[in-house]
Amino acid sequence: MDTKRKILDVALTLFSEKGYGKVFVGQIADGVGIKAPSLYKHYKSKQDIFEAILEEMRNRYNKEVSFLSFNGSDFQADSDFFGKLSEDELVKLGIGLFHFFLHDEYECKFRKMLTIEQFSNKELAELFSNQYFNEPLKYQGGLLRMMIAQGQMKKEDEQIMALHFYAPMYLLLTVCDREPQREAEALQVLEKHIKQFNRIYKE
Repeated sequence: MDTKRKILDVALTLFSEKGYGKVFVGQIADGVGIKAPSLYKHYKSKQDIFEAILEEMRNRYNKEVSFLSFNGSDFQADSDFFGKLSEDELVKLGIGLFHFFLHDEYECKFRKMLTIEQFSNKELAELFSNQYFNEPLKYQGGLLRMMIAQGQMKKEDEQIMALHFYAPMYLLLTVCDREPQREAEALQVLEKHIKQFNRIYKE
């Protein structure tokens, strides 16, 4: 593993264990096995490391959704894709995404860091809200609005529909963060949830 990547891995691990605010560059350097001046050859500051972690997370997410054959950020580009999915395909995709967010090392540790920091760091609290509430609901609401317009979903309030779909998935994710042994149970509930959502709203 190259030094730049090791710095990110060590930093994110420390952030997830102690919180972003309680980790210093010297601690990251010690974890990597280098001196702080050597770390600054790769990243200008702790904030620079944080930005690189965000970029790595975006790259990992984009790679995952590309593997699953959709965009994942542009609901206009994805409406036809989701409109053609069978119920079984929708379940498979939902479980695949759940598995990614639960087990991807960066996603999991980043979520834990934000959980720690949400009550003490205003900027990270805002990032937490955007990452796990505002942006997912904006994307899913837009996607459902287009699918309603195309006659693929029933004419209901798309924002409430987005909440109905997303909230249980996020709740199950946070349960598994705290209690990993409940993953199998969560996956069973998730499958039932997706199928019921599909039966209620699909035209």
